[in-house]
Amino acid sequence: MTDHYGRVIRYLRISLTDRCNLRCRYCMPAEGVPLRRHEEILRYEEIVEIAKAALSLDIDTFKLTGGEPLVRRDVPALVAALKNLPGTRQVTLTTNGLLLGGQLEALLAAGLDAVNVSLDTLDDGQYHALTRRDYPVAAVVAAVRQAAGRLPVKVNAVLLPETADQWLALANLAADPGVDVRFIEEMPIGKGEADPNLTADRVLAVLRGRWPDLAPCGEHRGNGPAHYYKAAGLAGRIGFIDAVTHRFCASCDRLRLTCTGTLRPCLCYDDGIDLRGILRSGAGPEALQKAIRQAIAEKPEAHCFGARHGSQQTMNTIGG
Repeated sequence: MTDHYGRVIRYLRISLTDRCNLRCRYCMPAEGVPLRRHEEILRYEEIVEIAKAALSLDIDTFKLTGGEPLVRRDVPALVAALKNLPGTRQVTLTTNGLLLGGQLEALLAAGLDAVNVSLDTLDDGQYHALTRRDYPVAAVVAAVRQAAGRLPVKVNAVLLPETADQWLALANLAADPGVDVRFIEEMPIGKGEADPNLTADRVLAVLRGRWPDLAPCGEHRGNGPAHYYKAAGLAGRIGFIDAVTHRFCASCDRLRLTCTGTLRPCLCYDDGIDLRGILRSGAGPEALQKAIRQAIAEKPEAHCFGARHGSQQTMNTIGG
C-alpha cells in the first residue's frame, strides 16, 4: 500500500516479547521494567493472522524483534509459519546474539533469510557495563561468525561516547565474508539520548585512518535505511543509520507491531492501533485489513526527534 506521502509500505517489524536477557542502558533501566503478563502478549497464531492481513495489502517483509526475540520459545516455528504464507518475500531476525548459536540450525531450517546482531563493543568491560550483565563478548562474536556465510549478517553498533575506541575493532568484523557492520545513532526513545557529537562523518574520519579507500558504494543491502561504504580490505560493508541527523523518513516503508498487538506507524510516537483487541473480539480478516490501512493512513510525514523527546516507552516494549 501507498501512504499519503507516496511511500510504499511493505515492511512490518514484529516484536515477539518485551523480555530480554540483557539490560542495555539505552534500552531499559538497570532494574528492568514491569513485564507484560502472558495473556497480554500476542500468540504466534495471532501474529500469523496479522501477517496474512498485511500480505493481502502487499506488506511482504517481516522482521522479528524483541526485547530479545530468542528468549521466547519456538521462534523457529514462527519463522517457518511466516515463510510458508503465500506472498512472503522475506523473514529476518534482530537479536543480541547470545542465544543465536544454539538456535541457528533450527532457524536456518525454518527458512530465516537474514539476521542482525546488536553489538556495541568488543571490550568485555564495556560490554558488561553497557548491558549490566556478565556474558562474554566472545559468545556474540562466535555466533556472528557461525552465521556468516550461511545467511546475510549485519552487526548493529549504537554510537555511544564510551565506545568510540571500539569503532575500528567493530568495523574490522566486516573483514569476514558475509558480515556488514552498521553504526547507528542513538535515538531519544525511553532511556536513550541522541548525542550530536556522534555522527557518521566523525566515525568515517576514524575508519579512513585504517581504510583510506573507504567510499560510498550506493548498494541497497537488506531492508533498512542504512547507506553503505566499501573498501578493498573489507569483504563486507560499513553502514550508517543516522535517523537523527539525517532523516530518511521520506523513504520509510515500515510499520511496527508491539508484542502486545499495537500497530505503530512510527517509532517516534506512542500512539497506535490495537490489533489484539480486534483479533480477540472475533472480528474477521477484513477488520484487520481495515486497521492496517488506517495505520498506513495515519503514518506521519516525519519522526519527532528534532522537535521533542521521542517515545517515552522503553525500547524493549516497542521492538525498535
